[in-house]
Amino acid sequence: MKSPKRPIESKSAPKPDQTRWPILLGLLAFAFALLEVYRPALAGPFLFDDLYLPFMIPNFAQNPLRDWVTGVRPMLQVTYWLNYRLFGLDPYYFHLVNLVIHAAAGFFVWLLARKLLELAKLQAPVLNIYAAFAAAVFLLHPLQSESCAYVASRSEVVSGLFFLIAWAAFLYRQETAIRFSEVTLVLLFFVFAITSKEHTAVLPAVLLLTDYFFNPGFTLEGIRRNWCIYAPIIAAALLGVTFIFKVVLTRSSSAGFGMKDLTPLDYLFTQFRSIVTYLRLFFIPAGQNIDHDFPISHSLGDHLSWLCLGILLSLTAASWFYRKRFPVAAFGFFLFLILLAPTSSVVPIRDVLVERRMYLPVFALSLCVIGFLRHRRIAIPALATALTTVCLVLAVLTWQRNQVWASPVSLWKNSVSNSPQKYRPRFQLAYAHYQAGQCFDATKEYAEAAKLTPTPSYELFVDWALAADCANKPGEALTRLEDALRLEQSAHVWSLMGMIRAKQGDYDRALDALAQSEKINPRFTMTYVYRGNIHMAREDWDAAVTEFEKAVSVEPNDDAARQGLAKAAAAQKRARAAAEKKAAAAK
Repeated sequence: MKSPKRPIESKSAPKPDQTRWPILLGLLAFAFALLEVYRPALAGPFLFDDLYLPFMIPNFAQNPLRDWVTGVRPMLQVTYWLNYRLFGLDPYYFHLVNLVIHAAAGFFVWLLARKLLELAKLQAPVLNIYAAFAAAVFLLHPLQSESCAYVASRSEVVSGLFFLIAWAAFLYRQETAIRFSEVTLVLLFFVFAITSKEHTAVLPAVLLLTDYFFNPGFTLEGIRRNWCIYAPIIAAALLGVTFIFKVVLTRSSSAGFGMKDLTPLDYLFTQFRSIVTYLRLFFIPAGQNIDHDFPISHSLGDHLSWLCLGILLSLTAASWFYRKRFPVAAFGFFLFLILLAPTSSVVPIRDVLVERRMYLPVFALSLCVIGFLRHRRIAIPALATALTTVCLVLAVLTWQRNQVWASPVSLWKNSVSNSPQKYRPRFQLAYAHYQAGQCFDATKEYAEAAKLTPTPSYELFVDWALAADCANKPGEALTRLEDALRLEQSAHVWSLMGMIRAKQGDYDRALDALAQSEKINPRFTMTYVYRGNIHMAREDWDAAVTEFEKAVSVEPNDDAARQGLAKAAAAQKRARAAAEKKAAAAK
């Protein structure tokens, strides 16, 4: 008699709780690695334009939220407001919040990559490997350092996050034709994105491109089915563009059509080269710079602009011609061009090449890489190993780049080494040295900066004078102040001359300079502070108190004026007590 057959144990997929812990541990390990990669920049101070953000204005940070959101980017300002309310003005937490937002954006990049690759008919496990690769490249590429390490670039990560959420809401809809509730969600996050930074107005073009390529593929059928989202979202985008042209581009001195020295055609010819440079920086991230020295092309013949145009036209033609054979790569390239269009077209922007503009396009180019790799016969272990190696290399390069962002001196030294003939990096390096108390180095850099401009500015001479005074070079400081006065007669400069002459003991000439300062602007506080200090040095306590009282009446919150008044009043009180004691003894 045959024994009954034992039931065959099925080799089923592991239960969810069996895979959950490895995934969670992997995510924690990646989060720790991400924190370590960006750690050098997290402890850095506020840099460059960070110092001109609204919350850096004295007493502004205490204002209610309604005062923060009155500008052109209210959603961005909300994040700054929350940052300040939770952590104060500690730059570490401003950088950390940047990184947290960047990590959240990376999660949505992973979601989008998974869905796009699924629509392109990729199957697990290769789909999961490529989606993870796209997210890792987005999070770890050195081009992302500026957006995370630079507080003023939070506009990129915040608008990018909202942009990606809106796109994910569109892609993860329940049916082919989008429903009203899903339209509302997409529109909501689109508004959040465009009110964080205006370049996200290209979202309608991205959705149209997505529907054309993947719904169902290379037809207009999906676009027709989703008309209910395109009508309101294009209307919203047009309103946003109109606002940008009427409010932003007409008032800005660094962007728009009012810049006579940078015409739309000049900018377009230059952007052909900029876009090719962005491509090169993605694949070969060497020579990064916060302030690229990138000359303007006034014609197609300047700086090989024609060649770059030819490269872009060839890539565009190839992407269109091979769009069905390489759909993911072609989609990625067209996405790259769309995402760069607001800043790399005919609307002039003073800074013609800026790395933070690659924040979202990094994802687009990672899709190009995936689109080509998917057609290569590569074993899964070899593929995973190769892509992991690429991500590790990117992580090391990003860590090195973040070392540069750790201090103003290291940042501007790097920029000067890459742009030795550009004025602004040299000027900023001099100022960074001065802030760090490296005054002798600051004077040398100011001297070099003066050689790089045919017309040194009033600001250059004043800052140079302050550095020279700090370096105990009073003669050089006075000479630079005289240079500044030839450009502009100001109470600030005359008061500085009075201060420096007083430090030399030349009180009469110092008082003459301060009298000239008061004549130009009787409400310049430091005139009275410096004059009070001179009277203190002469032990004329009554006159000192009078001057400091004038300073406090002009600016009640000025620390130098208040401290000077307190010291002068105390000295006056001691002197009077001593005089009374002497008079009593004489009797």
